[in-house]
Amino acid sequence: MTLHLSLRQARHLQLAAQGLLSAPRRKAGKADALAAIRRMALLQIDTISVVARSPYLVLYSRLGAYDPAWLDQLLAEGALFEYWAHEACFVPTEDYPLLRHRMLNAEGMGWKFSPRWYEQHRADIEAIVEHIRANGPARSADFERRDGKGDGWWDWKPEKRHLEALFTLGRLMVKERRGFQRVYDLAERVLPGWDDARDLPSPDEARLRQVRNSCRALGLVKTGWVADYYRLKRAPCGEILHELADAGELIPVRVEGWRHDAFVHLSLAAELERALDDRLDSGNTAILSPFDPLVWDRKRALELFDFDYKIECYTPAPKRKYGYFTLPILNRGRLVGRLDAKAHRAGGVFEVKSLHLEAGVRISQRLADDLAGALGRLAAWHGTPRLAIAAAPGDLAARIAARLED
Repeated sequence: MTLHLSLRQARHLQLAAQGLLSAPRRKAGKADALAAIRRMALLQIDTISVVARSPYLVLYSRLGAYDPAWLDQLLAEGALFEYWAHEACFVPTEDYPLLRHRMLNAEGMGWKFSPRWYEQHRADIEAIVEHIRANGPARSADFERRDGKGDGWWDWKPEKRHLEALFTLGRLMVKERRGFQRVYDLAERVLPGWDDARDLPSPDEARLRQVRNSCRALGLVKTGWVADYYRLKRAPCGEILHELADAGELIPVRVEGWRHDAFVHLSLAAELERALDDRLDSGNTAILSPFDPLVWDRKRALELFDFDYKIECYTPAPKRKYGYFTLPILNRGRLVGRLDAKAHRAGGVFEVKSLHLEAGVRISQRLADDLAGALGRLAAWHGTPRLAIAAAPGDLAARIAARLED
């Protein structure tokens, strides 16, 4: 018998898989940060810092107040590594085999690797490798010229691109970050136990494991969503999903309004049963990063949440509709709006430059209370306890301020 889900039930299942259905119930520890990353499979990296940088904010949305240093420590301790997955991501180290083929076939990585650049600058690139071999881990800043003058042993400027080429090839890995700057070291020193001849899975096995990870991370899936998660070719993914369903790892479902096949991961069997009985609900409110796995696939966000979302930091300022770095607002199972924020750390102010609600979202006291709680906690975590809302629809800003004053 085919199981039928409403769109609301489908949303709740994906939120459950992503760790966003409910607010955190206890104070988090460092092990919880690693568990959250493993649950998502991938944690995308972005350097914009008008609020907390994206990977830290993604974890906050799931853990509540936590120490951001834990993420840096997990990388330095070897529990995580960095590589191109969805985009640049922190990835659990046990999943290194899933991405190793990309390193060995970097010519297929598009803009991330230029064979022509590598051949033109091979001698200089090899010199960087030998410098790191002899002198230990290094940052790109260690090689760069300043004020047009030579600085230290290196006297030219394409070093960053050379390091990125070596990173994409897997010859260098990120050993740690200092002030969020990458510190590179030889791959054999970061992962001394790895042996391609012994440990490398076949390309088909690596792809199967990526699809399995994507299904577990998303909970509710269809072919295009699974392909997007690790940037896989779409064609094989549909066949794999049906094979996993035949093997009992996925549960076929139909979602209202959809013509295509959908599946629920077996790990959500209990949540699926509750959803079918309308007992799976969400009371959580969270402010999300633009690069949160819940919304990084814009087509999925539109199809599942009816949320048309674009990151406008790459759009010229006069053409922006919502703001430079707008953060999606998750409220009780729906994406109800977005806000453009900036943390003024020196002054202790968390500024909401503008807050926009989606069409049809009604301003209510419950919504104001939910947003007041979420924004107050977020501001406090940033070390900017004073919340200032410059623009919001109707009397929402006043209602939030009044709630925070209670």
